[in-house]
Amino acid sequence: MAGDLRVSHLLSSRVTMGGGTVAVGSFDAERCKLYTGHTTGAVILIAVIAASGGLLFGFDNGITGGVISHSGFEARFFGHHVAGNDPFCKFNDQMLQLFTSCLFLSGAAAAMVGSYTCRRFGRKATMIAGGACFLGGTVLVTLAIHMAMLVLGRLVLGVGVGFATQATPLYLSEMAPFNMRGALNIMFQLAVTVGILGAQLINFGTQHIKPWGWRLSLAMGAVPSLILFFGSMLLPDTPNSLVQRGRNEDGRKVLQRIRGTDNVDVEFDDIVEAVRISASVKNPWRTITRRRYWPQLVISILVPIFQQLTGINAIMFYAPQLFQAAGHSAESALLSTVITGAVNVASTFVAIILVDRVGRRALFIEGGIQMLICEVVVGFLIKQNFETPGNDALASAIIALICLYVAGFAWSWGPLGWLVPSEIQPLETRAAGTGLNTFCNFLFTFFIGQLFLTLLCALKWGTFLFFGGFVLLMTLFVILCIPETKGVPIEELSEVIIHKHWLWSRVVAGAPLETAPHEEPGSGLYDVAPGRDQGLAKVV
Repeated sequence: MAGDLRVSHLLSSRVTMGGGTVAVGSFDAERCKLYTGHTTGAVILIAVIAASGGLLFGFDNGITGGVISHSGFEARFFGHHVAGNDPFCKFNDQMLQLFTSCLFLSGAAAAMVGSYTCRRFGRKATMIAGGACFLGGTVLVTLAIHMAMLVLGRLVLGVGVGFATQATPLYLSEMAPFNMRGALNIMFQLAVTVGILGAQLINFGTQHIKPWGWRLSLAMGAVPSLILFFGSMLLPDTPNSLVQRGRNEDGRKVLQRIRGTDNVDVEFDDIVEAVRISASVKNPWRTITRRRYWPQLVISILVPIFQQLTGINAIMFYAPQLFQAAGHSAESALLSTVITGAVNVASTFVAIILVDRVGRRALFIEGGIQMLICEVVVGFLIKQNFETPGNDALASAIIALICLYVAGFAWSWGPLGWLVPSEIQPLETRAAGTGLNTFCNFLFTFFIGQLFLTLLCALKWGTFLFFGGFVLLMTLFVILCIPETKGVPIEELSEVIIHKHWLWSRVVAGAPLETAPHEEPGSGLYDVAPGRDQGLAKVV
C-alpha cells in the first residue's frame, strides 16, 4: 500500500520540472498517516540542546539595558552625556544606542553568510560557529577599555547571534515530527525568553557591585555560548541536511534514531525527493524571487519586519530606561524589568501548548489584538503619570499592562515570527528564505535599537501609539495573507500555500515552468496526464 500511495502522491501532488514542483490538487493527507515515527526522548533532548542558540539572542536582548544603567559603565563610556530634566530624553544619546544596536548590523550580515554555511556545511556546523563567535565577542566586551573595543566586541557578538538564529530554527523545524513541529520549534523562542530573564536577573544582582559590576554582567555571556558550542558538537545534523550533502545513509540513521523506528521509508523518501528537486536549483537566492515562490518571499520579509515593529525589542532593550521615564527609581525599574522577563518566559509555555492545537493564525490574531489594546492604554497612562507624577497605583497599572503586552507577544509574534517563515520554505529555497528572515529581523532590530530612545524623546507617550498602529496593520496582514500550517509535514507546506490560500493561489497561477536538467517532457512518471487533471496543475 505504501508503494501505491507513493506513486499516487507523485502523480497527484508533485510533478518536478526545472527545480520547481508542479502540484496537482493539495497535499496527500493519507500519506502523512504513513509517517510511522513518534516523538522520542532523543528528539526532545536534541531540541533542548539546539534551542540553546536562542539563549545567545535572549541574553544579549536582556543584558544591554541593565548594563547601561550601571553607573560605572556610564561613567567610563558615556561621561560626556548630559541627561537633562526631561525623563523621556534622559538616555537620548546616539553612541549609547549604537552600543545596543551595532550587534544587529553584523548579525544581519552573518545571517546571509549563515544561509550559505547551512547549505554547504550543515546546520550543526553553523551553530558551532555561532557559539564560538559569541564567546570571542564576550571576551572583548568584558575587557573593553574604550568605545572602539566595546563596539568591536558587539560586532563579533553579532556574528555569533546571526549564525545561531539562522541555523537553530531551521534545525528544529527539520528534526521535529510534523505533528510536533510547532511546539519543538518554539523551544528556540523559549530559550530566547530564558536568556532575557537570566540577563535581567544578572543585572539586578550586579547593580550594587561598583565599579565593575557591568563587566561581570557582560562576562556571563560565556555561559550560553559554551552551552551552544559544546552542545552542538554532540548533536547529529538533520536528515535533510545530510541527504542534501550526499550522506543518505547517515541521514536515514539519524531519522530512525529521532523517530524511534526503523520504518522511516515514507518520510525518508519524501526528504530524498525534496533534495532531488532542490539539487537542480543552483542559486536559491535567485529562485526565491521567481513568481512561484513569491508567497514565501513576502512572508519571509514582512513577518520579521512586523515582529520588530510590535515594539517588543524597544521594551526588552531599554526596559530599565522606559520604567525610569514612567516614574520609577533605578532599582525599582530593574525589578520591574525582571517581572516582565518572568512573564515573557511563562507566556511562551502557552505558545508551546497551543501552537499545534489551535494553530498559528489564531495565536497571531489574538496576540495582535491584545498587544494593540495594551499599547494604546499604556500610552495614555504614561501621559497621565507624566502630568501627575507620584501616583503609585498608576505606575503599577503601567507595569501590569506592559506585562500583558509582553504576554501577548510571547505566545504570538515572538515564537511564530521565527516558526512560520522557517517552516513555509520548500527545501530548494529554505536556506535563502531563513537567511532573508533573519536578515530582515536583525536589520529592523538595529533600527529599533538605534532610534527608540530618540523616538521616545520626540514622541514621549505617543511612542506606544506609534507601535500600536503597526500592530493593527500586521494583524490585518495575518488575517489576509498568512495560511494555516498546523499539522502539515514540512515538505508539503508549499502545496498548502499554493492550493488552499485565497490570495497566493492566484498570485502564482500560471507561473512559467521549466524542464529539469535530467528530465525530458514525456519521459514518464512526472508527466501530467492531459484532461481534467492538467487543468488543476499549479506551480509549487
